[in-house]
This record gives sequence, C-alpha cells and structure tokens, in this order.
Amino acid sequence: MDVVKTLSKSIREFKGAAIQSPLFVVLESLVETIIPFVTAKLINEIKAGCGMETITKFGIVLIILATLSLSFGVIAGNASATAATGFSRNLRKDIFYKIQDFSFENIDRFQTSSLVTRMTTDIQNVQLAFMMLIRIGFRAPMMLIFSFATAFIMGGRMAWIFVAVIPILGIGLAMVVRTVMPLFRAVFKKYDALNDSVQENVTGMRVVKSFVREEYEKKKFDTAATDVQMDFTKAERILAINNPLMQFCLYVVMIFVLSFGSYLIISTKGTALDVGQFSALLTYSFQILISLMMLSMIFVMVTISAESAERIAEVLKEESTLTNPENPVMEVPNGSIDFDNVSFKYSKKAERFVLSDIDLHIKSGETIGIIGGTGSSKSSIIQLIPRLYDVTEGTVSVGGLDVKRYDLKTLRDQVAVVLQKNVLFSGTIKENLRWGNPKATDEEIIEACKLAQADEFVQGFPDKYDTFITQGGTNVSGGQKQRLCIARALLKKPKVLILDDSTSAVDTKTDALIRKGFKEFIPETTKIIIAQRVSSVQDADRILILAGGKIQDIGNHDELLSRNTTYQELYKAQNKMTEEAAAAGDAEENTEGGVR
Repeated sequence: MDVVKTLSKSIREFKGAAIQSPLFVVLESLVETIIPFVTAKLINEIKAGCGMETITKFGIVLIILATLSLSFGVIAGNASATAATGFSRNLRKDIFYKIQDFSFENIDRFQTSSLVTRMTTDIQNVQLAFMMLIRIGFRAPMMLIFSFATAFIMGGRMAWIFVAVIPILGIGLAMVVRTVMPLFRAVFKKYDALNDSVQENVTGMRVVKSFVREEYEKKKFDTAATDVQMDFTKAERILAINNPLMQFCLYVVMIFVLSFGSYLIISTKGTALDVGQFSALLTYSFQILISLMMLSMIFVMVTISAESAERIAEVLKEESTLTNPENPVMEVPNGSIDFDNVSFKYSKKAERFVLSDIDLHIKSGETIGIIGGTGSSKSSIIQLIPRLYDVTEGTVSVGGLDVKRYDLKTLRDQVAVVLQKNVLFSGTIKENLRWGNPKATDEEIIEACKLAQADEFVQGFPDKYDTFITQGGTNVSGGQKQRLCIARALLKKPKVLILDDSTSAVDTKTDALIRKGFKEFIPETTKIIIAQRVSSVQDADRILILAGGKIQDIGNHDELLSRNTTYQELYKAQNKMTEEAAAAGDAEENTEGGVR
C-alpha cells in the first residue's frame, strides 16, 4: 500500500480519466450481463409461439443494449489509455525531476544504468499494469458479480459450480505468486547490470575499437543477455501455469453445465430448467470464465510490475543527502575558502576516510595549485567546496560561512567547477556555453572563449558559434572540449573557479595562455587548479601536495622545489621529458636539413 500511495501521487491531472474508465467499464459489464437475460426471454417467447411483433421488440432492445455496451467500452478504452499514458509521463517526469535534486551520493547508490532501467522498462511495466487495472481490473470482477447474480437467478443450484472453482483458482495463483516474485526481484537486478554493460560499451566504443575488443564485448553481452533470458524464462514458465489452470476450470464448468443442465431439461421436461435459461447459463459460464481469464492476465501483469513499482517508488521516496537549510544565505560575499579539520568518506559504511585532517585556508583571489599521485584524493577535496558532497567531519567554508548555510543554487553559481570528465551536450556551441549563463550575450560568450583560448578554433568552424555539437561532444577534440567547458564555467562569473585537471588535453603553450588570461582578467576570482603537470601550477600563489588523502606539503614553487623530494622528483622527471622531446625535434630538423 505504501508503494501504491507513492505512485498514485503521479496520476494528478489524469484522475478524471482514471475514474471515468472504471465507471464506464461497470456500465459496460452491467449491460453485457443483461443481454443474455433478455436473449433467454426471447428464446422462451419463441418457444411459446410468439409473433414477429414480439421478436422485433426484443430485437430493438438487444440492439440498444449492444450499442450501449459498445459505446461504454469505447469511452472506457479511451479513458484508460489517456490515464495510463498520462500516468507514465508524470512518473518519468517525477523521477527525472527527483534525480536532478539528487546528490552524487544518491546517484552513486542507485547507479546510472539502474536509474535508466527504472525510467524505461519499469515505468512501461507499471503503465501496462495500471491500464489493465483501471479497465480489465474492474471489468472482470464486475462481470463475475453480475454474471454470478444472474446465473443464480436463471439456474438456481447449478450456479454453485462457479463458486466451487474459485478456491482451486485462488490456491493455484497464490502458489505461483509466492514462487515467482523472488525470481522477478533477481532478474531486474540483472537487467540493471545488462544496461550498465551496454552503457559502458557505447560510451567506451572508441577504446573497444582501438583495442579490437568487439568480439570480447559481444561475448560478454551475450552471456549477460542469456542470463537475463534464462531467469525470465524460468519466471514466465511458472506464470504460464495460469493458463492450463484456467482451462481446467473452464472445462469443468462447461462439462457440468452441459451434462447436468441437459439432464434437468430432459428429466423435468423444462419445468426445472428450460431452453432459454440453459442458453443463458451457457453464456454466463463463458462470461464468468472469460472474466477469470482476464483476472489471470491482470495477475500476471501485476506480478511482473510489482517489483518495477517498488523500484520506482524507491527512487521517488529517496531524499537527497544534500538539502537547503531553513533560512539559506542567498549571497556569497567573496571567494575565500577554509577547510577546518576536514575528514571525508563517500559512504557512512566505508571503513577508511578518503580525506583526513585537512586544514587549509585560501584567501579570496588566490591561485592554488594541487598536485599528487593517482588516488591521492585531489578531485575529492575540490568536490566539497561547491557541496557536491558533504564533509564527514569538520567544516568547509566559502566567503567565511559554512557551505551548509548557503542556498545550494547560490553556492554553485559562485563556485564554478570544470570537472575532470568534460561533458558537452547535443546542441550548438552557443547553447552549450549558455549553460554557464542563460542570459549571456554573444559578446560575453566570445570574451569567455578568448579567455579560455577557444575563440580561435571556434571561428575556424564554418558555422562558428552556431556549430552543432553532437552528443558527448564527439565532433570536437579533447583539448577543444576542455576549453569550451572552461569558457562555460567563466560565463558564470564565479567567485571561485576550480579546474580539475581540465587542461590536460591542451598543449603547454595554450595552458600557459589560459593561466595568463586568468591572472590578468579575473584577478579577484579564487582559482584552484588540479594538474598532473608542474608547469600548470608553478605560477600559483601556493601549491598543495596531496598524498593518501592528507596534505603532505604546501608552499610556492620555489619553496617546494627547495625542500620537498616528491615535488623535486616530479619537476625533474617532467623537465627531462620536455628536454628529450625538444632534443628529438632538433635532431629530426637537422636530419631533414641534411637531406635537403
């Protein structure tokens, strides 16, 4: 009931259609059960030798009843389709809106592939189940009730056979549910894993092809798909028991009605049961058993969709781990940043901290470089500043206030982050850049691109800033994508700009020009640059060296070069590589000169 209550909130403006459908279904069912009753009367009148006038009257009544039944059925069908499709639309919208408010921690918990499955396959299952419930789910019980009632009126004790088959059916269906539900619960988890494999493969298609791993990926997918197929087949085989069980009940009833009804007509010469009643009983037998078949179909669909409904409700009931305070601060005064005894881990269940005992104080307008080996938690530390995650211990402050006191939108508008994985969306370059500021003028866009060293290559495109970017930005290079993402962040005009290894794909000259532009044109903006290259951070006011989630050392380039062995080794190694590359280039040039 909790799941039903959660999902029913998404019906909203389609409540009218959802109510209209069962209402007209009830009327349709009532009319359909009256038709055999009228037909039985007509048969008895014909048997008694009535004239054409009586037959015509009954014929007109039957035509009117048939027309009403058809009309009510059409209205109910349209209403159920409108309600079900509208319900699924609202569900998708509600889940999508909910996901937009999720923190990274929430998304990590569900995983992207699972969220996609819930918004597609699971909602499709629930939509079908809902449509069946508000139409067939009312029609079948109403037909059963009306048919039972009229069968008792027409056939008396014979109608008890219909009641006798109900326990057989109920016990059989209960056993099926008990067996099949755990199977569906397991198969949907495998479905998530299958979608995850597809998403990973499509996203990494260039890598797959470059390593010629297509056959391996095909086999991996085939194994996962076969696994899902086997589980679904096992569940469907158990559900398929419904059909023979229904057939058994149908034939038992038909044999009883035909044999016992015929016996009564012959033995009592029509006094206990006449031909008209017998024909009506046969019709009601079919109506009752068809209704039971319909209930079986609903049962199968609801059984399949029950797990889907729970998975959808799980997302809708999930509350973001990051929420606004009661009276949020709506303005960030400056770009100063303070880490006070900060420790952090991604999950409360995690055994070790990703960051430990971080004490760091950054003045507004400072440029801070962060370097460290792989796994040193460079990205983790900067994600706490715009409150993409909350600290586990200690406090992070921006502009002198704990980030938890700010309105989330306000904070993130003033703390622009260019993450390590740069993402561009399908649309023009202008549309992508205006993610940073929807109201940005063309002049502001060009200025931001010049600052990010992107204007030159954009002007080289035939359509310039109206050039269409394909999904994921696959029609621009890695370096171009990085520069466009930096320009997008600059359009926010933030008080804090964070570059998480965001110039790794550009050459050192362009990297230097970008840093020079920052220094000259946005001196008041606090800049945090995570980089692998020492050259990218050596001009910073201070450089932070992270190791194992802790601050190993902090100082400017000269200070670290004089005292820190890690920094010295990194600097020497990178300079040596640069010198060797330059020497190789000179040698090649000299060789070419000799040939000439």
